[in-house]
Amino acid sequence: MSNVPCISMKGITKVFGKVTANNNINLEVNNGEVHALLGENGAGKSTLMNILSGIYLPDRGSIFIDGKEVSFSSPKDAIKAKIGMIHQHFKLVDVMTGLENIMLGQKLGLFMNKNRIENKVKEIIERYSLDIDVNKRVYDMSVGEKQILEIIKVLYRGAKILVLDEPTTVFTPQETKKLFRIMNKMRQQGCAVIFISHKMDEVMEIADRITVLRKGETITTVNKKDTNPKHLAELMVGHSVDLSIKRLDIQKGEKTLEVKELKVYDKDGVQVIKDMTFDIKAGEILGVAGIVNSGQKELCEAIFGMQPIRSGQILFEGENLVGKTTREIIKKGISMSFIPEDRLGMGLVGSMDMVDNIMLKEYHSQKGLFINKKPAVLKAKEIVKQLKIKTPGIHYPVKNLSGGNIQKILLGRELASQPKVLIMAYPVRGLDVNTCHTIYNLINEQKAKGAAVLLIGEDLDVLIALSDRIMVVNRGEVTGIVNAEDTTKEQLGLLMMGHKNTVQEGYVIA
Repeated sequence: MSNVPCISMKGITKVFGKVTANNNINLEVNNGEVHALLGENGAGKSTLMNILSGIYLPDRGSIFIDGKEVSFSSPKDAIKAKIGMIHQHFKLVDVMTGLENIMLGQKLGLFMNKNRIENKVKEIIERYSLDIDVNKRVYDMSVGEKQILEIIKVLYRGAKILVLDEPTTVFTPQETKKLFRIMNKMRQQGCAVIFISHKMDEVMEIADRITVLRKGETITTVNKKDTNPKHLAELMVGHSVDLSIKRLDIQKGEKTLEVKELKVYDKDGVQVIKDMTFDIKAGEILGVAGIVNSGQKELCEAIFGMQPIRSGQILFEGENLVGKTTREIIKKGISMSFIPEDRLGMGLVGSMDMVDNIMLKEYHSQKGLFINKKPAVLKAKEIVKQLKIKTPGIHYPVKNLSGGNIQKILLGRELASQPKVLIMAYPVRGLDVNTCHTIYNLINEQKAKGAAVLLIGEDLDVLIALSDRIMVVNRGEVTGIVNAEDTTKEQLGLLMMGHKNTVQEGYVIA
């Protein structure tokens, strides 16, 4: 194998207005290597990969592919250089088959030789030992199958360099193992794979070398065998960090929230919540695990009065909430921190500043003709300090902040209301390891204060470490409720895929 790096990025600098996203960054990736890219939110990872894939032009610096300097003015140039980037959010047409998605955007001339295309796709599937039916429509595919389809798309275009951006965010452990097998096969075939992830255990499992970025600069590149998660976290944040997640062992109170035989249908008449029954006690964290679109969003919205309920009960301290408005539910002391992909579309008003977004939650409780902003100003300052939000000021429009900082503002506003029931959906999605642990501590603080916490998460390790019990859902149905300390990721993964068992309180019986 040649000693010339497959990719060499030297002195890459990119400035957006007053913000320097990349400052003299250097990165080298070899053929037949899985190279992990680590860094906090805002460290410059996405910008650097967008430059490599032709989306951005660097202000300074050079890119070399197999020792030859290249210049990309568009993603097409990067594709010609055999670079394929697979984004966190899939770019697929749901109503089309996998094969039709692969063919989209290809130069096929006047006549399309479908057999030739199918044969090439079949050859790729066999070469990399992929497990997928490309004749299936995308809306019938699992998340893992969609990820494989995205990989086939870039391989079909001749990619030898793959960039995977947070590919396992919503995967079951079984799907993650499948992806890693594919990455290992690609490594054996001489491909270069750049792997961006916040999950330290995955980085330590799959990567050969790891490059750490901090505040837009290259800190170091290390061999996996020479490092560990704690060392990597310290490199990322620049100081010592505690990566332990503590489950508070406190006396549980009475049942604060009970959901009984809940049925919810969407606007098309499809049942999205099927006879769901569970409860949460005061001072308890009930984790919720499930693959994407298993009813988590609809459950949150149903409890919070935002989703029509066909039948069933939602009892808060014995009182049925079904039929009550969201405002009436908030007044009773229930807070929901629902963090959707579109944080600004549902949680916050982007054109407003922090103070006004906080006021949105509580202005209706003030008396008199004039609104007093002073409490909101004090609360905004406290949230900035507590969650280390990077903003020019509390009166700066939130839409101009990074996604991670927007998420912190939304989360901080919800926690500040001191709720009796706290519903949290993906509260650390997209956040770096240091900020994640700040959020975990805040969740434990709410538990210690006696709040009943419904925690919908993606990282099974975190759910197991933080929760008291874990409820697993699949296609709107509860497939199991288990004691967190008595379960494993593999057991949860099977339940997530619909392998329903006979469930007793705290145990899963095969």
